[in-house]
Amino acid sequence: MPQETTKLRIKEWAEEDRPREKMLLKGASALSNAELIAILIGSGNADETAVELAQRILKHADDNLIRLSRLTVAELSSTFKGIGPAKAITIVAAMELARRRPHEEKPQHQQLNSSALAYQLFYPLLCDLPHEELWVALLNQSCKLIAKVKISQGGINETSADVRIVLNHAITSFATCMIVCHNHPSGSVKPSEQDNRFTYKLKEAAALLDIAVMDHIVLCDGAYYSYADEGML
Repeated sequence: MPQETTKLRIKEWAEEDRPREKMLLKGASALSNAELIAILIGSGNADETAVELAQRILKHADDNLIRLSRLTVAELSSTFKGIGPAKAITIVAAMELARRRPHEEKPQHQQLNSSALAYQLFYPLLCDLPHEELWVALLNQSCKLIAKVKISQGGINETSADVRIVLNHAITSFATCMIVCHNHPSGSVKPSEQDNRFTYKLKEAAALLDIAVMDHIVLCDGAYYSYADEGML
């Protein structure tokens, strides 16, 4: 008698071979088209794993994503065992998103190359607050905004700031420079000694990572102080 073989389910594969885990470990670009489709459909059928079913769907479309995008919900669900309307809709929706992507305009990132522009960015966030908050604008090498992040929130007179938290955001965002900003609810834009210590500590620590602190803005309603403009950086 021929030896009986037991088919492994995806959950029994080596972790690096499972589509979801493989994506987490290596990124989406490391996955084949079949593995990406397998993630969309989630499961296979009694005879095929999700990856095998996805491979068969691709083969039906001559391994061509453009042809796959032309398959209808009805065709997918009637042709393939294990593909019901819900899974078919998921595939069609993913293909439609891919079709729309080239027609989208690339977002234009705001350039922050002056203290006035930085002030305009942070003013709506900080001008009316009864407490202090510290924010950072993370920038690329062209001084264009990648993200703005709230770092900390404090009381009426001060807010604590951890240089490590600021730098962690900069590193994970691949920022090459930054502008920090905090508000003074008192109405005075004069920086405190604590503000000065934090600014210089951040500048020195960031320099070790080749990240430039372009400015520190102290903001209140209608006015601001710029460390860069005042020659303090």
